[in-house]
Amino acid sequence: MAEEWDAVDIGNTAFLKKVIAERGWPGKDMVGETGAHAAWLLAQHADQDPQFQRDCLPLLQAAVDSGQAQPSELAYLIDRVRVADGRSQVYGTRYWTHDGVFEPRPIEDPERLDARRAEVGLPPQADYDRTMRDLYE
Repeated sequence: MAEEWDAVDIGNTAFLKKVIAERGWPGKDMVGETGAHAAWLLAQHADQDPQFQRDCLPLLQAAVDSGQAQPSELAYLIDRVRVADGRSQVYGTRYWTHDGVFEPRPIEDPERLDARRAEVGLPPQADYDRTMRDLYE
């Protein structure tokens, strides 16, 4: 199954790269709210191409700045890229099982985590943590 998912992600990444090259970041005005969310999902799951995910960050930031994408989506992609680069995440969206314990990956400045999450429209970490544990434990 993982091989099938990888093949789908590779195809989706190629599609999104083509769209971006031809039209720019697919924001709400171009593809509607559902399409803009789908574009973010494709970038978010392009783990086989971390450079592409890095390249999407400024495009998605510009889309957020112009009201064409959601700040929460940018937060998720920031965390994804930082974790792939071996750095601490900013918004606490990435989890793993480490030494048999399901937990968030390391978080930068955890004391201000909920404030950062609120700034981008994410729920408090305790609520997100409960959701993640309900889904994956």
